[in-house]
Parts: sequence; C-alpha cells; structure tokens
Amino acid sequence: MKLDAIDLRILEAVQGDGRITKLALAEKVGLSPTPCWMRLRKLEKAGIIAGYHARLVPRKIAPIASVMVEITLANHRQGDFERFERVIAAIPEITACWSVGGGVDYIAKIVALDIDAYQRLIDDLLDRELGIERYFTYIVTKTVKEETGVPVTALFEPDIDQRS
Repeated sequence: MKLDAIDLRILEAVQGDGRITKLALAEKVGLSPTPCWMRLRKLEKAGIIAGYHARLVPRKIAPIASVMVEITLANHRQGDFERFERVIAAIPEITACWSVGGGVDYIAKIVALDIDAYQRLIDDLLDRELGIERYFTYIVTKTVKEETGVPVTALFEPDIDQRS
C-alpha cells in the first residue's frame, strides 16, 4: 500500500492519541470527516494500524524490575527457534523479544515483580529445556527513553504525486 502525506498525518495523529475523535482527526489532517474515516479504515484493514492501546507506567502501579536479557541457543535449527519463540510468546512477563543478528540470538525485555521473580522465570525457562545455551542479564536501573510509537514523518517519505 502506497502512503501519501495525508495517510502519514493520520498515522501520526492516531499514534499520538488513539482516542482522538473522528472530527478532531479530520480537522488535524485537513480532510472532511467521511474521507478521513475511510482512509483510517483502509489503514486498519491493510494491517498498518494493528490496534489501539493505553500506555501504562508500571512503576506507578507497583514496584517492578525491568530486565533486558541476551539469550543464545545451543542449536540453530529452524525447529529450535520456532519452539523457543512459541514458548516466549506465551509468557506475559516477557513484554518484548527480538531475534537479532550478531553474537546472541535473542534480546528479551522482561517485567517482573522483583529480581527473585525474574530469576524464577529464567529458571523455569531453563527447566523447560528450550536449548538455552547461555543468557546475560541486564537490570534496568533507569528508563531514559521508551517510545512505543514509530517516527512516521522521519521514516517515510510520502508519494508527492499521489493526491487524495
């Protein structure tokens, strides 16, 4: 799907405020409400917008431990990766996991009640015999920046010739 400048403004607006009204969105992007709503629906149906979420500040709810973990698997067969990823995807405390190139296979972000709860989670993963060869733990001591959004206008150049 080719995006134009209006599509990018819509994406930026709903990413900044998922609760924006149809009218406010239309005004913000410079369209009348119906065409704006149709474009929004098109972006949703194309899977560019995957959902709308509230962004929580976990430490205001309870004291937590945020941990980054580098994980290397012993074997690198497709089945090993698939099995590991299936298990990781089902654990709610693992809030993000990336398969990466370089010296490790995965980097995971874990949010746990405390360090003891984190270690119990790791011990459980090791007990499941997922093929984890080694892991390195990094305790997050301070969040400097954590954005969930995409810098839409910085990453995408709209097709200037396409008019809406």
